[in-house]
Amino acid sequence: MKIKNLSLLLAVAVVFSACSSGQKKEQTISLSGAFALYPLVIKWSEEYQKENPGIRFNISAGGAGKGMADALSGTVDLGMFSREIVQEEIDKGVWWLGVTKDAVIPTINANSPVLSVIHARGLTRDEFRKIFIAGEITNWNQISGIEIDLAINVFTRSDACGAAGTWAAYLGGKQEDLKGVGVFGDPGLADAVVKDEKGIGFNNTIYLYDIKTGNKNPGIEVIPIDVNENGKIDADEAFYSKFDEILAAIAEGQFPSPPARELYLVSKGKPQKQATIDFLKWVVTNGQAFVPEAGYVPLAKSKLEKQVSKIN
Repeated sequence: MKIKNLSLLLAVAVVFSACSSGQKKEQTISLSGAFALYPLVIKWSEEYQKENPGIRFNISAGGAGKGMADALSGTVDLGMFSREIVQEEIDKGVWWLGVTKDAVIPTINANSPVLSVIHARGLTRDEFRKIFIAGEITNWNQISGIEIDLAINVFTRSDACGAAGTWAAYLGGKQEDLKGVGVFGDPGLADAVVKDEKGIGFNNTIYLYDIKTGNKNPGIEVIPIDVNENGKIDADEAFYSKFDEILAAIAEGQFPSPPARELYLVSKGKPQKQATIDFLKWVVTNGQAFVPEAGYVPLAKSKLEKQVSKIN
C-alpha cells in the first residue's frame, strides 16, 4: 500500500514538473549607473515590457562611475554610461553600445542679479575654465562687461559621473579638476543651484528642462555658451529657451561636443544572456521611437545601423 502511495506521489510530481517546465520563465535585466540615461531607460523598460511581459527590470541610478564599475564586476547586466569610453576601461574588457545623445548645460540660479547680462553676453570656454577649473574667477566683476560685485558659488558633482567628466573635458580637464562644492546626483546639483542665488553648476538636459512643458524647471536658468567668443550671444547661439530648441541644436551640431555627448549601455564583454541581447536590439531599433518624447536626441541612422551590426 505504501509503495502504491509513493508511486502515485511520484507520478503527480512528474506531471507537475512537466507543466512547470512548459511555462515561460520570467527573466530580469538589471541596470545601474548614469543619471543622464536613467529617465530614458525607465521609459524603454516600460515600453519593452508591454511587448515582452515575461521580462522584468531592476534599474538604479548612481552615477556613470557606478554603472561602469557594476558592469565590469558583473553586478548588473548593463551599466548606464554618459561620457566617452577611455582606454583603461577598454583594457578591462568593457563592451559598449551607443544608444542616444544629450548634453551637459552650464546653469545659474534664476534669481541671480547677473542673469540678464549673462544671457546677453554668455561665457566663453576659457571663462568657464577660469571659474570651474583654474579658480581664477571667483566674482562676476572679474569678467569683462560685468560690473556687478557678486561672488560666484560653484557647485559640482561629488559622485563619479559622466556629466562632470564631460563638462571637465570641454574645459580641458578631468572631473577631479573641477572646483566647487560637491553634490551627489543630477537632481541634487540642480537643487543646490536653485537654493543659492549666487550658485552656478551644470546639469544634463533632462534635469534642466520640464519635458511636458518644454520650459526650464523653476529656479534654474542656463548660462549660454559664447561659442564664437565674440562677446555676445548671436542668433545662432541662442537655442536655450525651450527644450526642443536645445535638442535640435545638439542634433544639428550647433551646440559644442563636448559638452554634447553620446550615451552608452556597457557590459563586461559582449552580453551573453539572450534576454539582454534582445533588449539591446530593440533599444537601437524600435526603441528609438521613444527617444524624442523622453527628451533625448536619436542617433543618426548610419550610427544606429553600426550599433545593430555590433550586437549581431
